[in-house]
Amino acid sequence: MRIISGKYAKRNLFTLKDRRTRPTSDKVKESLFNSLGQFFDGGQVLDLYGGSGALGIEAVSRGCDHATLVDINYAAVNIIKKNVGLTKETDHFSVYKMSSNVALDFFEKKHMKFDLVFLDPPYAKQRIASDMKKMFEKYLLNSGAIIVAETDDDTTIGDVEHYKLLKKHHLGKTIVRIYRKE
Repeated sequence: MRIISGKYAKRNLFTLKDRRTRPTSDKVKESLFNSLGQFFDGGQVLDLYGGSGALGIEAVSRGCDHATLVDINYAAVNIIKKNVGLTKETDHFSVYKMSSNVALDFFEKKHMKFDLVFLDPPYAKQRIASDMKKMFEKYLLNSGAIIVAETDDDTTIGDVEHYKLLKKHHLGKTIVRIYRKE
């Protein structure tokens, strides 16, 4: 797995050798960022289920200002920190070891707001709709924020109040849904 484009392009990333973590493939990542417009003019990113940190790092590589990377797994957090170190610009990243619920409460207390959010929870623990609802209720999203939800092809999310589904991509057994906060 590697960073595909931008200022950190072609750097190989570390990954966990663990069944609980399912890294987004380079093919899915490339398609996803092509759908988002490839490059960004600033913005705050949240990857709530960071895994290796690849999505948040890719977003900063392509022009976002800062990525907040969260994972509950101690080994995943260590991998994220190693991958952030590869950028040699660690001030563009914050890494937290906590659950998604604790993280959302923490971000609310800190008055943090995000422009781009990646939700890629382990398939067995689909929490996407409830996470989106909590982010809206806690005022964690800037106007027009984009939410990227990655699931397997057996998972349905349905309509989520306050969000508009912009795109839905089938990439093998992976489905990527892109929402905008209304």
